[in-house]
Amino acid sequence: MRQWLFENKTLQWLGIYVMNFLKWLMMATVIGIIGGLVGTLFHECIEKVTVFRQGHGWMIYLLPFAGLLIVFLYHRAEIRNDRGTNLVLDSVHTKQHVPFRMAPLIFVGTVLTHLCGGSAGREGAALQIGGSIGSTLGALVRFDEKDRHVLVMCGMSAVFAAMFGTPLTAAIFSMEVVSVGIVYYSAFVPCIISATVAYGLTSYMGVNATRYTINIAYTLSPVICLKVIGLAMLCGLVGILFCVALHQTAHFAKEKLQNDYVRVFVGGVLIILLTLFVGNDAYNGAGTAMIQRALHGEVPPTAFLWKIVFTAITIGTGYKGGEIVPTLFIGATFGSFAGPLLGIDPSYAAALCMVAMFCAVVNCPIASVLLGLEMFGRTDMLLFAIACGVSYVFSGYYSLYSSQKILYAKTRPEYINKKAK
Repeated sequence: MRQWLFENKTLQWLGIYVMNFLKWLMMATVIGIIGGLVGTLFHECIEKVTVFRQGHGWMIYLLPFAGLLIVFLYHRAEIRNDRGTNLVLDSVHTKQHVPFRMAPLIFVGTVLTHLCGGSAGREGAALQIGGSIGSTLGALVRFDEKDRHVLVMCGMSAVFAAMFGTPLTAAIFSMEVVSVGIVYYSAFVPCIISATVAYGLTSYMGVNATRYTINIAYTLSPVICLKVIGLAMLCGLVGILFCVALHQTAHFAKEKLQNDYVRVFVGGVLIILLTLFVGNDAYNGAGTAMIQRALHGEVPPTAFLWKIVFTAITIGTGYKGGEIVPTLFIGATFGSFAGPLLGIDPSYAAALCMVAMFCAVVNCPIASVLLGLEMFGRTDMLLFAIACGVSYVFSGYYSLYSSQKILYAKTRPEYINKKAK
């Protein structure tokens, strides 16, 4: 009997599958718990400093000095050329590791940026924190290189889900964002487990998920499809504008102001001057209040351009944070402006452009459709899917992340293996 069991390959493979599943169940749960706790703390810190800043307008004048402190902390940690999320992406398809010190640094740096009014989000920082947690845990348990890559994706999924309250999007995004054209399905079970655990933990601890409501729906017809396609094409072009603005601002700032301290101080001064010029703080911080206004059709037509400028200067001169919430801000305000020009309700257009803009700058169409589903809770997602598909094509090979690999072309099944612009 024993010999029969030993020689039966089906049972051997079943044993391998069971052991592999149990391994990832345990590791993903651990990462989900850590990511949920860290994500909850991070979320609460960002919320509290944002409320404090909004109640004390003079905090904006401390932004240059907050920038000096951020640069000092990174220099003390011996990180002088911080690559941020790009390092996390590289760690999945190379032998590079994400140092543990990256997690507390991006945590503190993002909190300081939000406290003093820099224009940045938080989910991009969550990817860096999660990647650092996953990479560090993989080193501690001595996993091999390929398993460490999965742990990095688990960490990204966990903290993203904890911060944004979108576990499905978090899991698929972490698998999809690394290499455009190929999805690492072997990481699906670990990523969905870690995202679910983190999301469940943060929900239990009272963190509210990001949810929006729109009260209008369109019946599918050739006319509305053509309008959505036109709007999505424009989203792709605005996505290119945002990516180019981010990368070129960072390149220009580093070329003209080579000293990190001088560069971040000048960037802070520019944000102060821009804030005084526009006369309000609508473009400081993440800007979630403006997203709500856009979903009610109550934003100025140039809001998306101002957010691009504020965010490009903030991130490009050395402040910390993410680009995803600013992306949603840009999408919502652009849609609220451009939608009526095409005969689409501004609220519906704002929602469409939020997910389409996200797709345009991260090149993740599946995750983008899921983002729309989880954020808006709608069942009429076909138009959202069309918008994501079109913006994905028309954004070309641009991305928020220059380390993102484009393995297959967007317009034909052709292997190109190039880095995003």
